Amino acid sequence: MTRTSPDASGSPDAAALRERLRAHRALADAPAAELDWLLEHGTFERYEVGDHPVRKGEPVSGMFILLKGRLTHFRGRDGAQRKVMDWREGDVTGVLPYSRMGVAAGTTVVDETLEALLVRREDVAAMPVTCPHVTAVLVHAMLDRAREFTSNDLQLEKLASLGQLAAGMAHEINNPASAAARSARLLTEALAEADEASRSLEQADLNPSEQALLERVRTICLATPAASNLSPLKRADREEEIADWLMDHAVDASLSAPLTDTDLTLETLTELAGALSADKLAAALRWMGPACTVRQLAREIEQATSRVHELVSAVKAFTYMDHASAPEPVDVGKGLTDTLTMLAAKARDRGGTVELDVAADLPRLNAFGGELNQVWANLIDNALDAVEQGGRVTVIATRDGESVVVRVIDDGPGIPPDVKNRIFDPFFTTKPVGSGTGLGLDIAQRLVSRHEGFIAVTTEPGRTEFRVTLPVAGRALDRPRACLP
Repeated sequence: MTRTSPDASGSPDAAALRERLRAHRALADAPAAELDWLLEHGTFERYEVGDHPVRKGEPVSGMFILLKGRLTHFRGRDGAQRKVMDWREGDVTGVLPYSRMGVAAGTTVVDETLEALLVRREDVAAMPVTCPHVTAVLVHAMLDRAREFTSNDLQLEKLASLGQLAAGMAHEINNPASAAARSARLLTEALAEADEASRSLEQADLNPSEQALLERVRTICLATPAASNLSPLKRADREEEIADWLMDHAVDASLSAPLTDTDLTLETLTELAGALSADKLAAALRWMGPACTVRQLAREIEQATSRVHELVSAVKAFTYMDHASAPEPVDVGKGLTDTLTMLAAKARDRGGTVELDVAADLPRLNAFGGELNQVWANLIDNALDAVEQGGRVTVIATRDGESVVVRVIDDGPGIPPDVKNRIFDPFFTTKPVGSGTGLGLDIAQRLVSRHEGFIAVTTEPGRTEFRVTLPVAGRALDRPRACLP
């Protein structure tokens, strides 16, 4: 990378450089005196392809007035870089007047040989007085850049959150999906057994009274059973009792398994045995066993697929994927419930307990539901990270006058004083490398502010509380909001 002053050999002289500034898209209408000031305080610099004028985490040296070439700005995590923005000839980037930029949040790479006039940071601070016209132009450029960065930061955090939630939801959905697949395989076998048993029963040639009794017993067998709610120990005892009864009546004891999860009693079975011969009893029970199995497997498939449907519905509700991108009445309690569904796998992995308490009189908010759900996800996810194994997270939503207050409380070790003042800073994180973007709380604060609310935090060992207050009838969503970088 080479850097030369305007008067150095091989670089433009002052007159040529002034003409290039005059032709610059952003500076074309600037007064001559302001262009002269920029020339006096600027340094001509040339960068080759692959150079890094700005590196992540390092101070930005000043304002770059691009005269030729192209720059691309990248941000990322876990070694994966994502293009955020690029600048070309006619653009101005770096530290702009009134900018609060300190260190770079990403790395800027030269894509095409770059020539630029660099105005040092300390001189940029004087520009509102010395170059008011140029300052006004650059303030608009800075606001556009801030909106673009904010949008990209939000997208980056969404992608990171989505990756974590997707992993949890994949685990959540896999359990009922696997159960449904297993039950479906067993159902095929049970149906084949039921067909064979039906043919055996037909050959038994039951008379009408025997058929009526068998139908009554079968109705009990196929009804929704209360016995299925037994504890494992009591269920084992019941299965053993039925197996003993079957063996005493010369019937295959393996039929005890499907009969156990029914409401059949030994008295009913004894009544059936008293009305049927031994051969007819064996045929009747062989017919009822597969029938009970088929009904039980069908129930399991229904329960498993219903659970999958509930989880998919929670994902849709959490993301508001089928809603228009406009504020609408939002049920905060429902959003919190959907968020906890999304984070259920993580809570189980932590061995933690998450409690939700939503006031009955909680009003709806005029809000972007997906954005609020992202706030709840960030706060609850951080709380789960903070608690020890087996810890507790409590989420409380109440009404306070004309506001809704959501409190996320954890019993973790608390936030150290030197960290507390920085937790809302972008890219600041206490998580291990690769485990966090450092954008979660910054994004949450921006989204809450967008809804005319605010976040407060109190912490001490054993109790940390994030308190979000949102107005019931906020009007901020009806007008655009600017955010400085």
